[in-house]
Amino acid sequence: MDIYSKERKQAVLVKMMPPQNMSAMGLSEQTGIPYQTLYSWRKQAKDKGCVVPGNNKNPKDWSSSDKFAIVLETASLNEAEVGEYCRKKGLYAEQIQQWKQACLNANATQSVIT
Repeated sequence: MDIYSKERKQAVLVKMMPPQNMSAMGLSEQTGIPYQTLYSWRKQAKDKGCVVPGNNKNPKDWSSSDKFAIVLETASLNEAEVGEYCRKKGLYAEQIQQWKQACLNANATQSVIT
């Protein structure tokens, strides 16, 4: 049996996601939930494909995999939907566009091996 309800777990995970990006340690102090539990929840969420950078990171400091996950999440959205997504996540459409371009250019400098 889980000690924490699914609703409680989800509410805490939301605080680790954009735009809040709270750290597990900070949330532990705030909620009383052991930080090890919060790290585990964050890892589980990341393994499921959620963008959970945490650690109070600014989007420019996110890992490549977190930025790539955002690019994937927004790939099928139209301009209005991207705008709504950005408002919810505390991002700018220009950031997502830059990350998308970086993904597209990632292999451009590699030479072809024959």
